[in-house]
Amino acid sequence: MRPPSGPGGGIGRVKERMRPRRIGVMGGTFDPIHYGHLVTAEGASCEFQLERVLFVPAGQPPHKEPGTTSPAAHRYMMTVLATLGNPKFHVSRVDVDRPGPSYTIDTLRLLQAECGEDCELYFITGADAMLEILTWKSAEELLNEWQFIAATRPGFRLEALQAHLGPLWERCRDRIFFLQIPALAISSTDIRQRVREGRSIRYLLPDPVVHYIYKAGLYGADPDAMTDDFLYGCARSAGADAGAAAETKSVAEAALPSMRRGGR
Repeated sequence: MRPPSGPGGGIGRVKERMRPRRIGVMGGTFDPIHYGHLVTAEGASCEFQLERVLFVPAGQPPHKEPGTTSPAAHRYMMTVLATLGNPKFHVSRVDVDRPGPSYTIDTLRLLQAECGEDCELYFITGADAMLEILTWKSAEELLNEWQFIAATRPGFRLEALQAHLGPLWERCRDRIFFLQIPALAISSTDIRQRVREGRSIRYLLPDPVVHYIYKAGLYGADPDAMTDDFLYGCARSAGADAGAAAETKSVAEAALPSMRRGGR
């Protein structure tokens, strides 16, 4: 399911210009951000013709105990590093810079005020998370006011969501869209465990984020044990691949002092 767009021809182009701007909002802990997040955001951007996608790292995730996640500044910087290569991806500090739990309803209210009433916000989340949405703060207002893109895996049953939402389904079904994404079995929990156990996390998340994790000593990583061979593999050629590794390393190293100074 996707929002309708105008027909072809001149009338279609006029309607396209009159259509409200569509901006995706992808909230999350991002501890760390990985390719599953990026694939979902790219798929939503293309399928729903989003002008841009705002990644919003939670300042204080309401579903986690305080102190159980990495500092927000680290999670924000990893998200910046992961999204640098896509001009449609942007990172917002709206949750990082405000105190208290980062409730989705508050985030969307602030972003709507910032983007203006001529903008349609599409909140991007997993279909499994949609099954929990009635436990979110002001769930009915969320479903009544904003659009949702639910990323599904093969085998997801729409009937489960319909049954879960009950009477709300009929009122909000026109604002819930589904996006099937590849079955990437990647999770932040597994990545943190791999780092603690000294196992490879390469190809699970962008190289700048891998380097940042080890440089900052996140998830029990030992910065002193960090080598290019460990991070990028032993088969790097002396040419373009080695140059790419050096560039990636310099980007992550430059980001760390900036983060420590409180820079963006």
